Amino acid sequence: MAYTDDIFSFSAFDPAKLTQSWREFAEQGTTHSRDAYGKMKTAAEEASRTVESTIHSAQTGTMEFGLKAIDALRANTEMSFSHMERLMGAKSFSEVLELQAAFVRKQAEFTVEQAKTMQEAAQKMADEVAMPGRQAAEKAMDAFKPS
Repeated sequence: MAYTDDIFSFSAFDPAKLTQSWREFAEQGTTHSRDAYGKMKTAAEEASRTVESTIHSAQTGTMEFGLKAIDALRANTEMSFSHMERLMGAKSFSEVLELQAAFVRKQAEFTVEQAKTMQEAAQKMADEVAMPGRQAAEKAMDAFKPS
């Protein structure tokens, strides 16, 4: 009888162990879900801060760029009025030609200088607007690097 008892016994199956395994599996799933939720929440908050920072940088940069454009327009207008006053005071046609040549040369130099200033302002604005996104991307990439 001892031989048949061994064949038909289910001593390898322990329901208590199965229940414990399922409980551990469920706890691990819950823990992983909490961790994933925490990471998603943190990522969403960081993304929100990045967008706010980007918008703020864009507003500031646009205002600075607009002020530079207004300054350039004001300078060009003053230069043109000043040139018109000199032309009105010219005594001869040759003096008008000299004044006009000098004005065109000065205007060309000034325009090149203004273009450089505007290009620098635009580059600065683009860098400042892109910085929060770049920093957020670098931080996200660092999170994927093995420690």
